[in-house]
Amino acid sequence: MQTAYLYQKGQILLIVILVMVVTLTVGLSVVSRTITNLRTTKEDETSQKAFSAAEAGVEQIINSSNTAITGSLTNDSSFSTTRISTASTFVPLNGANPIPKNDGADVWLSTYPTYASLFTGTVTVYWGQSNELCSDTSSNTQAALEIVVISGSVAAPVTTHYALDPCSARASVNNFTSTTPPGTVNGQTYPHSYQLSITSGLIMRVIPLYSSAVVVVNGSSSLPIQGEKIESTGTSGTTKRKIVVTKSYPKLPIELFPSLIFSL
Repeated sequence: MQTAYLYQKGQILLIVILVMVVTLTVGLSVVSRTITNLRTTKEDETSQKAFSAAEAGVEQIINSSNTAITGSLTNDSSFSTTRISTASTFVPLNGANPIPKNDGADVWLSTYPTYASLFTGTVTVYWGQSNELCSDTSSNTQAALEIVVISGSVAAPVTTHYALDPCSARASVNNFTSTTPPGTVNGQTYPHSYQLSITSGLIMRVIPLYSSAVVVVNGSSSLPIQGEKIESTGTSGTTKRKIVVTKSYPKLPIELFPSLIFSL
């Protein structure tokens, strides 16, 4: 009986140790998860502070004439914001986002808003994506383009229309120009392109038809400034958030660009 009792005492010790191990494992898991949640919450908080600081920088520079500003907020965050306005030969329209079908994006060929320094040279328009389809006149995803160029002078402007359709089946019906070979610009290849020769250009509008389209233009020389880009970096602790805002010039009324489509 005594031997059996001693053997049972050893079992109790083993059970106690197992319970302690399980309890410790569960406790460490709970503590670890709590620490992780606290860290994630803290990171989310600092990230939001940094983002809010970057937004504050954008708002302040828009309401000022400065090219660069810095500042601090009461929530221990700060911002550094710059305004970039540079002329370039390469201009992505609509902020490099697809231009909606039947809408339009303007390309300034002269200095806004004085219409000075008129552009003379060639402008190549690139558009489209490689996965677009052209199966027949009613079922395709390729965008045609209407391009309206206003040139000459403000007192006596001249309007030139271009109608381009890469879908040959559709172009045979709408009588658009279908010669739109692929082209590469700024390291990106586009399935369609068209080169325009412009003399004393004032402004140009590009209008996708049948489908929305990503459109970029490239000039033979620097095109006038098309607007401005604002870059704002917010900082909170070791966390940084960056915002890039593109501010375009006001869009001109559609009445200045009489549609070619209704004159065909």
